[in-house]
Amino acid sequence: MAEFFYSGQVVDLILALVILEGGLLALYHRFTGKGLALGDIAGFLLSGLFLLLALRAALTDAWWGWISLWLTASLATHIADLWRRWNRQSSRTEP
Repeated sequence: MAEFFYSGQVVDLILALVILEGGLLALYHRFTGKGLALGDIAGFLLSGLFLLLALRAALTDAWWGWISLWLTASLATHIADLWRRWNRQSSRTEP
C-alpha cells in the first residue's frame, strides 16, 4: 500500500476520477440544461488538477521546480476563476 502512495499512483487514480467527474458534469449539463456549464466547472477542476499534480510531484520526489510550477498554475487558475465569477456576478447586479 505504501508503494501505491509513494509512486504517485494514488494521485493518478484521483486525477482520472476528477476528469471523469468533469466529463459527467459537462454531459449532464449538455443533455439536461441543468447544473454547471463546462466553463463554470473548468476553473475549479483545473485548479484542483494542478494541485493534484503538485502532490504527485512531491510524492515522487520530483525537482522542486515542478512542484512550484504546479502550485503556481493552481493559484493562477483559481484567481482567474474567482475573477471570472466576480465579474459575472457584478454585471448581473448592475442595472
